[in-house]
Amino acid sequence: MKVVVTGTRGIPGVMGGVETHCEELCPRLAALGADITLVRRSAYVKDALAQWRGVRLKDIPSPKKKALEAVIHTFRAINYAASAKADIVHINSIGPALLAPYAKLRGLKVVFTHHGPDYDREKWGRTAKAVLRLGERLGVRYADELIVISDVIRTIVRDRYGRTQGVHLIPNGVPPPDICDFPEYFGRLGIEKGKYVLGMGRFVPEKRLHDLVAAFRGLDGYRLVLAGDSDFEDDYSVSLKEEARAAGVVLTGFIKGRELHALLSHAALYVLPSSHEGLPIALLEAMSYSRKVLVSDIPANLEIGLPEECCFPCGDVGALRSAMEALLASPSVPEYDMDRYDWDTIAAEVLAIYESI
Repeated sequence: MKVVVTGTRGIPGVMGGVETHCEELCPRLAALGADITLVRRSAYVKDALAQWRGVRLKDIPSPKKKALEAVIHTFRAINYAASAKADIVHINSIGPALLAPYAKLRGLKVVFTHHGPDYDREKWGRTAKAVLRLGERLGVRYADELIVISDVIRTIVRDRYGRTQGVHLIPNGVPPPDICDFPEYFGRLGIEKGKYVLGMGRFVPEKRLHDLVAAFRGLDGYRLVLAGDSDFEDDYSVSLKEEARAAGVVLTGFIKGRELHALLSHAALYVLPSSHEGLPIALLEAMSYSRKVLVSDIPANLEIGLPEECCFPCGDVGALRSAMEALLASPSVPEYDMDRYDWDTIAAEVLAIYESI
């Protein structure tokens, strides 16, 4: 069974939720016996790997432009899959799903993973939002099998498009925590274990990290650490960095591996203030490290089932500040049930879908 995966910038070590999803899932599928090739966007690739953890890697160029790169790259990836005589093309995200009918015309079976309604992201204009909605419609209609990562998305698929057959709810996962110390790194950042609040993600408007910076000003005894960066430097990312530096926030840039594991191991609190999510992997990671977490009250976050005190009204900076103070003052240690988010189980479920078609 030969599967080509597209709709992601690439793996390994590329920033983004879909990228993390594929980085965890694809090697496990390969270990289970699937012949997996992941097509990478060459503009994001900083290595010359042809294979990684059993996954074949195919680098195909595309313009590094927000409105064009996903669709053009997916078109080229589908052509590659057809020429390579793949059995299945696995498309990730609604933008690339615009090409699902084309994949069918090329004789490929299509599995489509819907990672979230990206047309709700604040970075897109009216035309881009319309194209993304069309991509969602075509992906839902033409995919042989459809994977949704949350019940919120399953409801969209059912109520908006009437599809209930061949729809599989399979959430994002999280690997076992790698709890570690990294005193040299903490020294470079100027932070202490248990004395910082952590935010993670791309520096884009819908992550609302500006709310976290505003709410954190003057909070005694703790530092704020923002781990992440922007793919495309724009007015928002520049202003966020300027506001953060002025407020004394620690900016790490995009990090993976031991640096990220150490920050997750010793954060006093993880905060996710975003207005848009599919099923946030960064939140699952923080939970896997048994960190206190605080999230905005959007449906994708509420679906995880956190206690009421771990949620605040999205965009309400005052409520965010109050909730942070309360959680930081609380002596309780959280316990989460992470069984549903096991990547090995998830990989077995996805493989069963491949085998069914």
